[in-house]
Amino acid sequence: MRKINLYTLDTPYREPLTIRGYEFGRADAPKCVAVVGSMRGNEVEQTYVCADLVRRLGTLEEKGAMDPGRRVLVVPSVNAFSMNIAKRFWPVDNTDINRMFPGYDLGETTQRIADGLFRAVQGYDYGIQLCSFYLPGDFQPHVRVTDAGPISLQSLQLAEAFGFPYVVAKKPSSFDTTTLNYNWQVWGTHAFSVFVRDMGSLSTRNADEVEDCILRFLDDRGVVKFTLPGGFRSTRLDEAGLVDVRCERAGGFFLRDVEPGERVRAGQTLGQVLDTGDAHVKEMLTAPLDGRVFFCHVDPLINQYTIAFKLAPETTWSHSQ
Repeated sequence: MRKINLYTLDTPYREPLTIRGYEFGRADAPKCVAVVGSMRGNEVEQTYVCADLVRRLGTLEEKGAMDPGRRVLVVPSVNAFSMNIAKRFWPVDNTDINRMFPGYDLGETTQRIADGLFRAVQGYDYGIQLCSFYLPGDFQPHVRVTDAGPISLQSLQLAEAFGFPYVVAKKPSSFDTTTLNYNWQVWGTHAFSVFVRDMGSLSTRNADEVEDCILRFLDDRGVVKFTLPGGFRSTRLDEAGLVDVRCERAGGFFLRDVEPGERVRAGQTLGQVLDTGDAHVKEMLTAPLDGRVFFCHVDPLINQYTIAFKLAPETTWSHSQ
């Protein structure tokens, strides 16, 4: 294992921002897999998954259970500045590094950071990014592939090797074209966005589950010799097929009755919205159909029209071919 500095940005008021990575395999070996962790300051779980993955890969390398002819790079954190002060985005101008790719080395600060990172992770056969969603909450852990052309069709098939419960196919919106995942694919890398159960907290149980899935993929690609029991026969979903359950009438205290992964029936109570003055029930949130809970809002307060749950309908479930 080699600890390397991938990119350094001088700053006028603090120490330089340095993006560090951990490299496995021979330095002259072909680039095989790059794993990128947090780009946002509240992605604590994503950083931990990568850091613990470095530890596990280091142990496998010491035991001779990694192919030295395949280079693996793990980057636990890209945005340490924001994490240090508990800000989600770049603290100076509140911009999102993961909306700046492929980057610009003479541009604004986050464009330069994106450029420096992309140069370091470009050219790998496979790219894995530990992501968070724009809505804070708990997910059923899964892997997503954004449609960026013909390469994405093969990526969807390769995604089964992770052994996540779900492989989600996503049609790109306009802002997706400036993400790391999309640009990886444009430049010929099979890119996968891995979503952990939650963010902002730390659960070693959740992290172990995601790390095991990444190691399964590495085993499938011949990078490690490490067979893990378990895993799922992945169900493929189109993101557009997920059904939103919103808080329609008013905001208030939010109490949920279900967890991600639970099977629910049409009409079943999913959660309640309570008045913040006298705690009477303002709205009962119910399942509009049979399915499984894919996403849950977790904050104790919820605003009107906010998505409280996302359900995977039973009628859209199909195993990948």
